[in-house]
Amino acid sequence: MPLVDHLREFRSRLVKGVLSIVLATIVAWFFYDEILTFLTGPYEEIRPDLRDKGIETTAVLTGIGGAFVFQLKISLVAGIIGSSPVWLFQIWAFVLPALHRNEKRWALLLTATGAPLFIAGAALAYVVLPKAFLVLIGFVPSGFENLVTGSEYFDFVVRMMLVFGVAAEIPLVVVLLNRLGVVSARQLAAARSWTIIGIFVFSAVATPSTDPLTMLFLAVPMTALYAVSELIAWIADRRRAKAEPVEIGDDETSSLD
Repeated sequence: MPLVDHLREFRSRLVKGVLSIVLATIVAWFFYDEILTFLTGPYEEIRPDLRDKGIETTAVLTGIGGAFVFQLKISLVAGIIGSSPVWLFQIWAFVLPALHRNEKRWALLLTATGAPLFIAGAALAYVVLPKAFLVLIGFVPSGFENLVTGSEYFDFVVRMMLVFGVAAEIPLVVVLLNRLGVVSARQLAAARSWTIIGIFVFSAVATPSTDPLTMLFLAVPMTALYAVSELIAWIADRRRAKAEPVEIGDDETSSLD
């Protein structure tokens, strides 16, 4: 295909992807109350526990246009997530013709594996959020009231889900590197202790909260996923070793059969 045709196709794919995001954002605008209830669920869950400790916390929206900007922000993020099958398909359809058959198979496998892992990580973050809120807001001294702005709360939730979702991709990255021959299962085993230390350091730095409980909620699953990826690498290396022909030296004799 000539370059101009490639550019036209890229423009067409881009317009379709952007339109899908715009339409999904409009739909999310009308379901704003339901989305907001879902997002604030972890916060509302821990408010009675904090009240028992004598801590009052309230979610607020500041500024004249704060409520409008907050609703627009939530609707846009929900629209991007909701329309992801459409714009991801547009990206895939644009790249697909340039891939060989083997590359297409691996791309499909990576997509089919990476998406569920990311969703599982984000779901784990949603489960962990009440514990993180309870620990962090629990530091409020007596006599003070805690005010949580809508923008701060939304950014915290999104960051937590992104960090947990990206961290869940560890097995996929390790298996891919092993498949490309960059690392072997023996090398992964040798670097296991340093990798675990790195996982805990990453968990401490990446999580928006500073409490050790949230760090453990991220570090422990990451360590378990690394162990699973190491096991997969061992199996792949053994299969690869069996498939490779045995080389016989010039001074060695081979069997007649």
